Amino acid sequence: MVKMQAKLVPLYFDTPDDHDFVLQLSKLQQLLSGIAEILEPVPLGQALPDADAVLLPQILGDAYRRVKEVRALPLPILVLTSEYGTMSMFDLDILGYLRREGVSVIAPYTLAGTTATCRALAAKRELREGRFLVYRDSPGEGPFQPELFKKNYWYQDECAERLSNKFGVNTDVRSFKDLGARAKEISDVQARAEWERLQEAVPVSGLSGGAVLAAMKLYMAVSDDLDEAGDVLAAGINCLNESNFADTTPCLAWNLLFMERGLMWGCESDLLSMITEFIVHRSLRVPVVMSNLYPFLIGQAALKHERIPDFPAVDHPENYVLMAHCGYLGVVPQSFATEWTLRPKVLAIVDDNASAIDARLPVGDLTLSKIDPTFDRLVVVEGELAGYAGWPGSDCCNGAVIRVPDGHALLEGAPACHAVISTGHDLPGFKLLCEVFGLDLELLDGRHAGQPLAQTIA
Repeated sequence: MVKMQAKLVPLYFDTPDDHDFVLQLSKLQQLLSGIAEILEPVPLGQALPDADAVLLPQILGDAYRRVKEVRALPLPILVLTSEYGTMSMFDLDILGYLRREGVSVIAPYTLAGTTATCRALAAKRELREGRFLVYRDSPGEGPFQPELFKKNYWYQDECAERLSNKFGVNTDVRSFKDLGARAKEISDVQARAEWERLQEAVPVSGLSGGAVLAAMKLYMAVSDDLDEAGDVLAAGINCLNESNFADTTPCLAWNLLFMERGLMWGCESDLLSMITEFIVHRSLRVPVVMSNLYPFLIGQAALKHERIPDFPAVDHPENYVLMAHCGYLGVVPQSFATEWTLRPKVLAIVDDNASAIDARLPVGDLTLSKIDPTFDRLVVVEGELAGYAGWPGSDCCNGAVIRVPDGHALLEGAPACHAVISTGHDLPGFKLLCEVFGLDLELLDGRHAGQPLAQTIA
């Protein structure tokens, strides 16, 4: 899948022939090759071409005198004035003035931040030109656990409307019932031939031949729809609440389609998780996985839902969260995982023929994030994946045990039961992508100075 490049239009205050302006523009073209397309320069005050951001490769005292014109610019303003592809420390006076005059400027101070900003700008364009594809018929009214699924905000029309209003991406809703029927019509011969092409690269354990073929047929049916649509950025299926419409689950399909097309996915057709995964992965190029939050603080309510007797024994359990989805950590693409196997299903509400991904991300720093239902802010928690825990015969056979700075702050501020895990800590990167997408960043962090963050779990 070919990723877009950000389109940047350089802006000059006086003349495009200034030596320093020309030299800096040349350096940026080299540094951002393959990441950003730098258009022909235009003067401040002239109509702008189709672009994702204004680029200021040089910013001088004219900015003080022409602040009204700068404030009126209709595009994000990216300041890259140093030879290293970043802002210059000597820009701080002007940047501080512009910000206090109501001008929003993006001024990365590392080349990695500049790269992330350009990727975020390109992703912003992708969203305006693409769509999300979801399969569902009567979400929340399906035969399985309707009392739980009725609570989901992402099934509301309002959610898709706000998604479109904020990011420009439309939601294409199609019938899961029809998809399941079309998948079953694919012959075993066709599905087996496709599996023979892929099987050496996909570890499988405990699945019958029929279960593997069913998973392949659903993958092939979704692939046909993606070929027909042509502009799908993320896809999801109401695969639990309406699991009666298929004899399998889409876990293998999401893994294969991410590897082949870069397609993002949303378990249970969760639009909020889909958009969060999309902007975080596209901007920061880090592994992302959506999963359920089970804070230890919730106690018996969480234990009962996962059918487990207790949480792992840890110091300060109030600051720990178990994360699991459909029996394991969640849909982890193979390229993100340290361990990966496709196994038989765990949950009782899906077909006996269904499958699930049993995989692990690397132990260490991670970030939890989620766009909130207003689509105005991104909630972020920096924590650590301390280890894994599983209970045979339960609904959590291999879940992640995560330490967060303040479990109370997480539980009170988390915008949903689903959260997106990304590996590593990159708060500056998250701040930059929030600037690009017009989101407030809310950091749920009650950490005290000197408090250790991690406790390793065997």
